[in-house]
Amino acid sequence: MKKYTPLVLRLIVSIILIQTLRFKFTTHPDSVYIFTKIGLEPIGRISIGIVELIASILLLIPKTAWAGSLIALVVIGGAIMMHLTQLGIAVNNDGGTLFITAVITFLLSAIILVIYRKNIPFINKYL
Repeated sequence: MKKYTPLVLRLIVSIILIQTLRFKFTTHPDSVYIFTKIGLEPIGRISIGIVELIASILLLIPKTAWAGSLIALVVIGGAIMMHLTQLGIAVNNDGGTLFITAVITFLLSAIILVIYRKNIPFINKYL
């Protein structure tokens, strides 16, 4: 169980991040609405999509999982802040699904970062 849990967590976060890319890269109306509302359409939508793709790839590689989880924490942390300050919990009557998914992704990314903390090159000697 201890062997497969980190892999399952990495897969879950990667799948969540990758699944949202189709909304960002295909100019889905909900994605365009969100990024227009926060003033980042279209550059922010595409840029954040690229960063999420990079995080997803890094999460799938055990040696770089720490970097992928750190990037995911930053990006999803920003999304959570946008929900709390500008968008609201429920966006376009989604019942808060997007916000809840962001919180789950954030928490799982934090757990992954803790699991892979010994792989972080610049602080490994202190752990």
